[in-house]
Amino acid sequence: MTCFFSKGSILVILLLAIFLVSEAQQCRPSGRIRGRKPPPGQCNKEDDSDCCKAGKMYPTYTCSPPMSGNTQAYLTLNSFEAGGDGGGPSECDGKYHNDNTPVVALSTGWYNGGSRCLNNIRINGNGRSVVAMVVDECDSTEGCDADHDYQPPCPNNIVDASKAVWKALGVSEDNWGGLDITWSDA
Repeated sequence: MTCFFSKGSILVILLLAIFLVSEAQQCRPSGRIRGRKPPPGQCNKEDDSDCCKAGKMYPTYTCSPPMSGNTQAYLTLNSFEAGGDGGGPSECDGKYHNDNTPVVALSTGWYNGGSRCLNNIRINGNGRSVVAMVVDECDSTEGCDADHDYQPPCPNNIVDASKAVWKALGVSEDNWGGLDITWSDA
């Protein structure tokens, strides 16, 4: 029987297939938006939130890193209360949520058009675990406007959490704001 492929060409095809699969699993920026300076008093800096800087280019994402049993993410602090740095009411239910309730917003790709709305996720960090409900999107596609409280778009790997989540993870208040975590659907 005649073989049409040499060992070398099979190796090249295999390596190309591996490269294409790994490339497809990457989440790269989908665009950029130019920052606008917020009008005076229009950017809520509660919880050390960033305000857009005029002229700065911010990456936008329509995707998030691939999900796994324990997806790596970065936990940030957000107030879901009326007047808090989260802006308007939550996307999932149109309501505000008390900061003593364990709730989160997920980056656009993980939010997945609302498919995780009102479902629980398990967050692991600081040697502890907590279950929180998804109530909002941390928008990775838009920002620097009134609808987004003049804050930049969310990075693609964010779990934006209420104070209750930080307390449950046993993080001291002076360290609230940013923490490497893993999370999964509960």
